[in-house]
Parts: sequence; structure tokens; C-alpha cells
Amino acid sequence: MSNHPHIGSTLDDFLCEEGIFEDATSYATKRILAWQLEKAMSEQKITKVEMARRMGTSRAHLDRLLDPENPRVQLDTVERAAAAVGRRLRLELV
Repeated sequence: MSNHPHIGSTLDDFLCEEGIFEDATSYATKRILAWQLEKAMSEQKITKVEMARRMGTSRAHLDRLLDPENPRVQLDTVERAAAAVGRRLRLELV
């Protein structure tokens, strides 16, 4: 928390105090991932059917990956999706 009288705590501080930092971070990460994949698909004019074919999976499985409300994704699925749009997945521990 800042010592400045007009500045409060950060959003991260608030989320930690509420005990929801990890959940909020996971949710945000999944939303960003889904957005990035959809953006890459749109830029390359890749349909969901074509994307699923490139990934070697079903359209339903792709829909789950692109659903920002579905927090469950497997690392290998994300890697295949990234490769399908010519990208790599980069993870880091912070």
C-alpha cells in the first residue's frame, strides 16, 4: 500500500486480501489466450473448422479452448493451437 494519502492499494493487493488473486489471474490469463487465438485466426481468415483440422481435434474441443469462461485447458492443446496459427506458446514462472 502506498504512503501517499490519496492513493490506495493496488488491484493485486485487493484481490489478495479477498483471497481471489489466483482465480482472477487464471481467469484473466484464459481470456487473453482465447482472445489471442481468435485474433490470429481472424487475421489469417482461419475458420473454426479449419483450425480444428489443423490441431487434429474436434470443433467442440476447439470451442472449449476458445471459451473464456472455461478455465480448463491442457498445455498440449494450447501448444497445438499456437502451432496451428504459426505461433509458439511461451510460459514463464514469475
